[in-house]
This record gives sequence, structure tokens and C-alpha cells, in this order.
Amino acid sequence: MGHPNRRDLGLLVLRVGTGAVLAAHGTQKLFGWFGGGGIEGTTKAMEAMGFHPGRESAIAAGLGEAGGGALLALGLATPAAGAAAAGAMTGAVAVHAPAGFFAQGGGYEYPAFLGFVAAAIGVTGAGRYSLDHATDHVLDRPWVVITAFLGTAIAAAAVVNRRADDQAAAEAAAEEAGPESA
Repeated sequence: MGHPNRRDLGLLVLRVGTGAVLAAHGTQKLFGWFGGGGIEGTTKAMEAMGFHPGRESAIAAGLGEAGGGALLALGLATPAAGAAAAGAMTGAVAVHAPAGFFAQGGGYEYPAFLGFVAAAIGVTGAGRYSLDHATDHVLDRPWVVITAFLGTAIAAAAVVNRRADDQAAAEAAAEEAGPESA
């Protein structure tokens, strides 16, 4: 058991890489790092994309990405981290879905991929080279996996459905107002 385990090394590489990408995107939203808009710019973007309230949506997306990504990279509370990141990516998929699948056309390929990877790591666990392992998996129990993913699925469905309802209402109002409002 003392020799490096390929599975654990692979999970470490996957966790750190995915977590770093997610954390970088989240810090763009929260702090304006790496050319991001910060909380104010992200609030305006969220409102423009149909997420209301915009500021709370911006904070939730930023925390899901930055916090979930950082925790994934560390391998700490891995089920909750994977669920939070996957939930944030669900919102991004909803925004990009009208453009189709492929990223080169503005589609949802990239956020879907990040979400699936984060979810898979959350379900699989962080592996031996992680803070979860070092803490005897205190925050990585079967009930945490179930609770984190169920809670995230419910929250993500509520947010995406509310956005869709708001968009449908706005389209109906614009249609009712006639072509002069366009």
C-alpha cells in the first residue's frame, strides 16, 4: 500500500486540473480576477441572461465554481464540492443550450463537460492523495454524497425552471406589446 497507486494519482491530476479551471472561472465572477467582471459585472450578466435576482445568482455561481473548484482541487468535502460545481455548470448549460452542443458555436459542450467531471469526482471520491483521506473521510460519507447531489439537483432545477418561466413571460409580454416594442 505504500507505493503510488495509479488510480489515486489519476484522481489527483483530474481533481487539481478540473478544480483549478472551475476556481479560476469563479474568481472571475466574484473578484474580477483573470479578466473577469467581478461581482458587479457578473450581476449585470446574470440579469441579462435571465437569472433573477442577479446579484444573488452571481454570488451563487461564483461560489459554486470558486468554492467547489478549490475544494475539488484539495480533495476536501469532495461530494459537496462536486455537487456544487455541477450545479453551477447546470446553470451555464441552460444559458448555452440554445446555441447547440459545440463550444465553437457558443454551445454547452464546455460547461457540460466540466459539470460531468465535477459530478464524477464527487461521486467517486478524491482518492488517497486528498484532504478527505487525511481527515479519515469525515466530510466524504455516503449520506453526504446523497444529500449534496439531491440538494444540488433540486436547487439547480428550481433556478433553471424559474429562468425559463421568466423568459417565457418576457417573450409573451413582448409579443402582446406588438412589433413596435421590438
